[in-house]
Amino acid sequence: MDYQNLGVNIRNKVKQYQQKNAMYYKSDKTKSWEGISWTDFGNNIENISKALLNFGIKPQQNVAIFSQNMPEWITVDLGIMGIRAVTVPIYATNSSKEVEYIVNDSEISVIFVGEQEQYDEAISLLKNNKFLKLIVAIRDDIKLKQSSNSIYLKDFSSVGEDKKINEELQKRYDNCTLNDLACIIYTSGTTGEPKGVMIDHNNFSETIKAHDIELDYSDKDSSLSFLPLSHIFEHNWVLACLHNGVEVYFNENAKLIANALKEVKPNYMCSVPRLFEKIHSVIQETKNSSSVIKTELINWALSVGDNYNNQHKRLEKSVPKGLKLKYRIANKLVLNKLRNIFGGNIKMMPCGGAPMDASIVSFFHAIGINVKVGYGLTETMATVSLFGETNFEFSSAGKAIAGSQIKIGDNNEILVKGPGVMKGYYKKIAETNAVFIDGWFRTGDAGKIDEFGNLYITDRIKDLMKTSGGKYIAPQKLETAFVNDIFIDQIAIIGDQRKFVSALTVPNFEALKKYAEKNKISFESVEDLLNNNQIIEMFKQRFDELQKNFSGFEKIKKFTLLPKEFTIDAGELTATLKIKRKVIAKKYKQLIDKMYGD
Repeated sequence: MDYQNLGVNIRNKVKQYQQKNAMYYKSDKTKSWEGISWTDFGNNIENISKALLNFGIKPQQNVAIFSQNMPEWITVDLGIMGIRAVTVPIYATNSSKEVEYIVNDSEISVIFVGEQEQYDEAISLLKNNKFLKLIVAIRDDIKLKQSSNSIYLKDFSSVGEDKKINEELQKRYDNCTLNDLACIIYTSGTTGEPKGVMIDHNNFSETIKAHDIELDYSDKDSSLSFLPLSHIFEHNWVLACLHNGVEVYFNENAKLIANALKEVKPNYMCSVPRLFEKIHSVIQETKNSSSVIKTELINWALSVGDNYNNQHKRLEKSVPKGLKLKYRIANKLVLNKLRNIFGGNIKMMPCGGAPMDASIVSFFHAIGINVKVGYGLTETMATVSLFGETNFEFSSAGKAIAGSQIKIGDNNEILVKGPGVMKGYYKKIAETNAVFIDGWFRTGDAGKIDEFGNLYITDRIKDLMKTSGGKYIAPQKLETAFVNDIFIDQIAIIGDQRKFVSALTVPNFEALKKYAEKNKISFESVEDLLNNNQIIEMFKQRFDELQKNFSGFEKIKKFTLLPKEFTIDAGELTATLKIKRKVIAKKYKQLIDKMYGD
């Protein structure tokens, strides 16, 4: 299989697959999933490439996409790369300030926007921006302001036949190389100023090759795109799927993912731990509120699934006949129903972006959902380690994927080398030099590697907190332990330069309401519940139980229950649902100070 510059590669796939559907979207009119053939996909890409050439975009010039997931996102992306220009993704949820920073830093002259909200933010930049010249509205229902700097995508890409443009397009294709810069992805800025991670076509090509070695997928499969394409994890995965002819369904509204799974019944879907934690919590809640007989049946089926999938299949042990029979019964009565939450056809679900408790990973493997836990960063094209098909350890992040090398450096820092490692940070030579040592990329994460090559993440070095007593706290370790609890939805650990560790806690409100009703605790609002002494005491008991295995200095001494969850829109979470600690510390300063008596 050819691993070339993405523009060349996609052209070859268009010739290979022609009328086969490349992707699907959900029509606003028919409310059904409609396909886009490879031929139409290829034509759309080429029309965008011609339009960008007509506008005057030069080789290696930066062009931005500011949009949520949709087929047009990846079409525009490949149209940009097809003329040897560089895609600069911007998260649909980024603030005006963040968008302005990226536009200025990468000197964006053309920006493609997905919906009215992104258009309005982009148009506000035009007045005082020396770089931005044109806003291309992807959707026809976006209301354009009276401006010569705005145009709909359908009009922008209707260049028509032009000999000079056709010749220039062919020239760009002929001159493209794997060393061409393909993409600049700005880090989410959880720590300091965002940095533009430079990724070339060789990075994409080599990581797609590694995917092909590690994974078993084909052009008879389908994948549901759920995570933001602005993130390298989903971006790289979708391109790998297209490279293999896997049909990609674009879920445009993350809140409708449960419906999309049932409708599409995909074979694959990239996800983050948060999704699995929420589904696990719902299953546990349902089980606990069921009759005694039903609860016992579910527990028995889960025990059989664990024995069959985790204790035998995972370890390549022969399955006894009796266990096979029990599994068939457990599968028919319980396990297949749980798998149907994901559509019923899942072959594999890549998962990364944050730590996930081993018990939750084990749970999903027990019911037959192949969660492929991995580890990586934007700077390493997302994945540098991954679960194998067998003999993986649930508490690990898998083993190094083909082409990547991992070793442990000073302070137990994880170091990575391989073709997936970025070229550097855009315009930031000092910052680039600081994260490389003797050719190895410094991840900023601490870990260890066992005798079998399994990688274990122990701390996020940059996230480590130091109490005023000089003790170091790893907040993610605590947070991962707590979000497994049925009554806890989200938690943010506080403790840096403080006398002790505290926490801002978002309860699982549905579970909490049921608890209150069961225990005859009256309430009229969420706030009533959170201020109720019985509820507070219940949480104290749960906190004590959940952290009984932690050292005294690590334990949460005080907590505050919050009436609203942390969200991406509020700037409290990154696009992959990681907590932005600086934002939360500033936003909830009064509540935090109150816990410390300040």
